[in-house]
Amino acid sequence: MHSTQHHVTPGRSDRVFNSVVRWLADRGVNLAGAQTLTIVGRKSGAPQRIPVNPIAFDGREYLVAVRGNTQWVRNARAARTAHLRRGRNDRTVTLAEVDVADRGPIIRAYLKRWGWEVGRFLPDGMTTDPSDEQLHTHAASIPVFAVGRATTG
Repeated sequence: MHSTQHHVTPGRSDRVFNSVVRWLADRGVNLAGAQTLTIVGRKSGAPQRIPVNPIAFDGREYLVAVRGNTQWVRNARAARTAHLRRGRNDRTVTLAEVDVADRGPIIRAYLKRWGWEVGRFLPDGMTTDPSDEQLHTHAASIPVFAVGRATTG
């Protein structure tokens, strides 16, 4: 079951900022680890590109959607594969949504690293240094995807 309670639509300044970050990531500039996620739109079939901040946690890589049930999240649920790119490093990946019960430690690690940038997008009542109770309360509204290596052929 997917929560649609939390969704922060990017405003004009967010879209401009995202465009700049995506442009830099596409040219290999490591702006605090940002990469470009390219995923096929579930309705349009057109590739959609968004800057993301992958996080390494317990030997795996994850994407965390603090804005909630965004377009890229809905597209990831439908497509399950995408591209992550920084400069010339472009890799095809799989995306598997993490169970709500397993999200808390990943979200906490993500906020420890990226909270300064994404804190304003968190659900009401959640902080960038969340308590266990806040994580339990809000984990369902913050989608998390495990990034895997896509197999060829």
